[in-house]
Amino acid sequence: MKSQILATGLLAAGVSAAATEKRACSATAEWPGFAGIKHAFVFGDSYSQTGFNTSLAAPSAANPLGNPSYPGWTSCNGPNWVDYLTVKHNASLLYTYNLAYGGATVDAALVKPYADTVLTLKDQVSGLFNASYAPRTAPAWTGADTIFAFWIGVNDVGNSYWNGADSTGPLNDKIVGVYEGLAKEIWAAGGRNFVWLSVPPVDRTPMLTAESADAQKLCKEDVADFNGKIAAMAKNATAWEGVNAWVVDANGVFTGAIEEPGKYASTAGLKNTTAYCEAYENGTDAQDTLIESCGVPANEYFWLNTLHPTYPIHDAVAETVADALVAGPNLGRKRSHVDWDSAREVNMQPAIVAPDITLYQKEFENGRTAGMRGLILRPTMPNMADIRWTTLQE
Repeated sequence: MKSQILATGLLAAGVSAAATEKRACSATAEWPGFAGIKHAFVFGDSYSQTGFNTSLAAPSAANPLGNPSYPGWTSCNGPNWVDYLTVKHNASLLYTYNLAYGGATVDAALVKPYADTVLTLKDQVSGLFNASYAPRTAPAWTGADTIFAFWIGVNDVGNSYWNGADSTGPLNDKIVGVYEGLAKEIWAAGGRNFVWLSVPPVDRTPMLTAESADAQKLCKEDVADFNGKIAAMAKNATAWEGVNAWVVDANGVFTGAIEEPGKYASTAGLKNTTAYCEAYENGTDAQDTLIESCGVPANEYFWLNTLHPTYPIHDAVAETVADALVAGPNLGRKRSHVDWDSAREVNMQPAIVAPDITLYQKEFENGRTAGMRGLILRPTMPNMADIRWTTLQE
């Protein structure tokens, strides 16, 4: 059993520490809250790409995504989650540098993309980011005003799942090992706030539902394994100095909307969540284009083509990411709800530890904090705040 001491800070007498416990996990000093974030760097594949070119216009107040013009070149027949996070679900003016590239895998040496010209995650971080943005000059980002978001794995899974768990398990270990190493490169450059999105349910794409039940099962198992390793990687990152980490369950958002479109306001209008219409698969001039042979407009299909969804689910993903950022880090040391005022006094003789300061002990009996003990250094001088610690037993 391991004991940890969490300083709850200098609290005014009579104020409950519970009022300060808002996040599921502790944040480091590098997290200013979502409203304090000024820059976002995004890495990934076609689910995230907007066609940003590091050599062209940088993000600005007029176009927070820089180039091309909004919403960019996306795979969803409209704005994608990066667009929505930047201009709809943002909490501040957010300058977004989107280095994602369609078709990307994590490392071409492990899983080859569809073409040699595709910029893998390794290329995006070790190449584009390190060359253009690691120096922190343009923009002059800091660890405390920047988030780094990753959504990748669709192509790693899609290009390897059929080999079965005996092969994909060890392969995923290698892939996520590279993934973690790339995140650590960003940390070494000063990055401190990391957001990882889980791989969506590739097994439910039209590409896979056209295959056998066995193929769908293999794919589903591969996605689950990959996502488990993303979660473990993100947990590892919380040990790096100053890091705040989030894993956002994009897989769950997709699954929820496929099974119940009304779960999210942005997906409530979807009428077909299983198939796609070939007449729409390369995009349409208008988001609500209706071709009679398709039955319903393009934006009432969940899937645009065999692998990519339409824009409504991207809105839901962006909203979920924003909600997670507002709530604070969801990985790391757990914060417990500590209700000092309802705790009972433990049989302990008050001890004078310094002139005019007395040590008291309280034991908590409520909820998850039952059995925890708190120490209070209580100044006897007027207008002085208590200093309180909570001892957590794990």
